[in-house]
Amino acid sequence: MVGMLPKQWLAAALFALLFVAAIFGQRFGRFRFNSEDNEPPGTEFIFARWEYQTPSGGWFHDYPDAEEHINQIMKEATGINVDRLSYRIVPIVSKEIFKYPFGYISEPGMMQLTDTEVKNFREFVDRGGFVMIDDFDGPRQFTVMRQNIERVFPDREMFQLTDNHGILNTYYKIDSLYVESPYQVGGRAIFYGINNEKGDLAVVICFNNDIGDFWEWIDSRTYAVKPSAEALKLGINFILYAMTH
Repeated sequence: MVGMLPKQWLAAALFALLFVAAIFGQRFGRFRFNSEDNEPPGTEFIFARWEYQTPSGGWFHDYPDAEEHINQIMKEATGINVDRLSYRIVPIVSKEIFKYPFGYISEPGMMQLTDTEVKNFREFVDRGGFVMIDDFDGPRQFTVMRQNIERVFPDREMFQLTDNHGILNTYYKIDSLYVESPYQVGGRAIFYGINNEKGDLAVVICFNNDIGDFWEWIDSRTYAVKPSAEALKLGINFILYAMTH
């Protein structure tokens, strides 16, 4: 900028950098791409974050703060034997996914499942597992997600969940299956589901939303209290449902 002194230029550049970092951090997780795995304690519940092989990095968004915060709240609010560090990264391609009844997928709009991942995903659900799919928005990402899901479940219908579904009363009584998106996505947040062969919900899909982002930032003033609390309660209901159905 013409006439700007070196110190003024440096201050302006630093401000711009901090602004970009704040926006980037809000959307993708505290500007800290820490994807190191964790060795969890031997608790009743382990939060298994599924790692897909697509080289996008989207699978670890909000990690590990989202896991630590939802686990800590669950430890304090329920009778589940769980610890703040009760989480693990589990590659979908690995047989390890069958060790944990609850799997979490972030950014399915970046995901392109391999044949082995498709096979393990389907077998996981057929064995009674539960999968939460989160953190994606817009028509393009929805199409990518649906293409992957249809490969896993060519014989199952993906349906929109409604406010009378039993998952809303698993632990907390939640009146509405709706949590506003933490950031502008250009559309209404919608939950979809896929049932297993017994008719129980086996996959919950959080479209135009990012429940994990609320979990990640619950210890800050980034988001309003009400939707943050709703996201925590809904997450605990999902996990309790997974452990009891």
